[in-house]
Order: sequence, then structure tokens, then C-alpha cells
Amino acid sequence: MKDELGSVARLIDELKKLPGIGQKSAQRIAFHLLKKSKEESQQLARTILDVKERIRFCSVCNNFTETDPCVLCTSPSRDDRVLCIIEQPQNVTSIERTGGYKGRYHVLHGALSPMEGIGPSELKLDSLLERVRKQKVEEAILATNPNVEGEATAHYLFSLLKPLGIRVTRIALGVPVGSDLELADEVTLSKALEGRREL
Repeated sequence: MKDELGSVARLIDELKKLPGIGQKSAQRIAFHLLKKSKEESQQLARTILDVKERIRFCSVCNNFTETDPCVLCTSPSRDDRVLCIIEQPQNVTSIERTGGYKGRYHVLHGALSPMEGIGPSELKLDSLLERVRKQKVEEAILATNPNVEGEATAHYLFSLLKPLGIRVTRIALGVPVGSDLELADEVTLSKALEGRREL
């Protein structure tokens, strides 16, 4: 019995290492897995191992992919003149869900954060500058997160890209659709006012 509880405790500890999973969520997931059949648990384990073996980084955009270059980099329907620069691979999925963006991507794999020891050399900046020159990019869209690190990264990218003679834009930031103005904080409202556009 003690060994079984030890195994469950280890499983809960491993699950807590996942983003957004706390003690209670880890316990729920662990006990859910215990209720599943051995075959279902093995299938989950095989799927995780399969993903870890098959997925790599695209040599062009740095996104996760099974083929290199990835399908977004090889698609003839994408616009080479527009490059969206993002922090993490999951940001590609978020932007693609909108259905409105048809350019290319460049994943930095992080944002500038001196407190965490992340400087320019830790980001995929050399390959970014090479792509901008080779692809004849006309517009770089800075789609970093609207936090201190994301803003610092956007400013740094602007200083690198603007001298290359391309248009550098920043995604609009501000009040989310469906929310009330009185619920928005001062920074969000300030960004919304800065990003206003004509109707």
C-alpha cells in the first residue's frame, strides 16, 4: 500500500510541473488516469513519447514541426513580404485561429528578461535578420506579449529592424472585445487610446 501511495504522490508531483496545474488539478488528473484502463494509459504514454521523438524546430521559422521546413514556411499561399515575430510556438496557433493572417512567422523562443538571464543572444535574432534580408520582407509585425518583457523585446526588435528599411508595426493592444471600460486598468486603456484608428 505504501509503494502505491508513493507512486501516486510521484505522479501528482510530476503533473504539478505542467503549466497551469496546481496541487488540486494534479490530484484530479492523477486519479482520473488511475481510473482508466492500462491500455488507455499506455496509449497516452506512447503518444507523449511519439510527440517527443517526432517534433523538432523548423529550421526557417523555429516553430514546432514534424517536417522541416514546416508547412507554414513551405506553403505557396503565404506572403513572404510580411513576417510576424512572436515569442513562443503556441503564439502561432493563437494567430492562425483568427484566420486573418497570411504572412510568415518567426518564433523567438522567449523575450528579453535580464532578471532571468535572457538577453539578445538567447533569442533567435541572427536567423531573423538573415530572413529579413533574404526574403525581402517589407513589413515586420511585432507580436510580443503586452508585458514588460514583451514591450522591451518589441523596442529592441524595432531598433534592429527599422534601419533595414522595412515597415515595423506592433500589434494593437487594448480593451478586449466584450468587456466593459470600467473593468480595464489604466495601462490597458492607455494602450487602447494609443492604438486607435479611423473608422
